[in-house]
Amino acid sequence: MASTEYSLPRASFDKPVKLLIVVAPFYRDIADQLIAGAVAEIEATGGSYEITEVPGALEVPTAIGIAERLSNFDGYVALGCVIRGETTHYDTVCNDSSRGITLLGLQGLCIGNGILTVENMEQAEARANPDKMNKGAGAAAAALHLIALTRKWGGARKGVGFIPDAEEYQLAGDLKDNPKA
Repeated sequence: MASTEYSLPRASFDKPVKLLIVVAPFYRDIADQLIAGAVAEIEATGGSYEITEVPGALEVPTAIGIAERLSNFDGYVALGCVIRGETTHYDTVCNDSSRGITLLGLQGLCIGNGILTVENMEQAEARANPDKMNKGAGAAAAALHLIALTRKWGGARKGVGFIPDAEEYQLAGDLKDNPKA
């Protein structure tokens, strides 16, 4: 039985969004295609972006963590490509870069993970190409949807429960300070 893929409708915003695209350009032609897809998706929502490059996929989560602490981005797009080689280094890079991005996401960062993990260049090209699988756009769309959820759910926080009137509050304070009162 064949299945069909479903994509959510494009996220929309009342106020502009700003994303940081963090790319590991080890395979420059693949990275450029991923960037093109991500940029087109961000621009389609009226968003803005900056692009920064890091040496490899393992550095992508670190760069995102630094940017979150020191800058003012609404979300992040992680881009790169890891192609299986002859050693187990592939497994380490795939697992650790993904784990780093996931941990940042669980802390509340809005990240779309577009780091390709593939067996060969042919698979990478099919996934990166904006006219084919367009995984760069998919990663940007994921970040944008998370930003939309954050804005939807991120309203002003208010306390739960009731606020005692001043007399009750003073009485409670007196009882705590002097239990025999």
